[in-house]
Amino acid sequence: MTSPMKADQLFLASDAALRSVIDRIEPDDLHKPVPASWSSIDDPTVLDLLRSHAYDEAWVPGVLAGASVVDGDELRDTDLLGADPIAAYDALNEAATALVRAGVDPASTFRFQYGDYSADEGLSHLALYRAFQAWMIAKHLGIPFRLSPELIAGLNQWVLPHAEEWRAFGVFPPEIEPPVGADDETRLLCAVGYWVP
Repeated sequence: MTSPMKADQLFLASDAALRSVIDRIEPDDLHKPVPASWSSIDDPTVLDLLRSHAYDEAWVPGVLAGASVVDGDELRDTDLLGADPIAAYDALNEAATALVRAGVDPASTFRFQYGDYSADEGLSHLALYRAFQAWMIAKHLGIPFRLSPELIAGLNQWVLPHAEEWRAFGVFPPEIEPPVGADDETRLLCAVGYWVP
């Protein structure tokens, strides 16, 4: 029997999955459009999405320290990607990974724009965004990718019990009926409404 995945392990696995996809984005892909639902800006591109993920990685140190955007958000107006967007993202990813690997205080509070959460809940929120974005970006660009069995198990543990609650908040689209004979990855993606044939 597989032991439960800890929240920090889920974050690290999800973050690594997203990086594995981002590192295979070709320069010509950066200006391709992505679905409008993936971004709050008009006519978003892959580069815009990468900017969003770079920002999310850059905020991890602040989140772990109990900071919030309400305290100030210098990162929002900062060019985090520069001339080499993938390398810049990788550097931010490495910094976030190192901090989480060094240990997260379980008694800390993560202060997100939508509320305050315990460290475990906060890490699971950060993880679900990364994991499902990894799959969606790969699918969108035709990059070969599958969620690992360990990551699927962790998402089933940490995310699925809250899927309906988060769906009510608009985080997930409607659930999809899985096809006959669906594998574990497909069933998970259908449960959160992201699966695309």
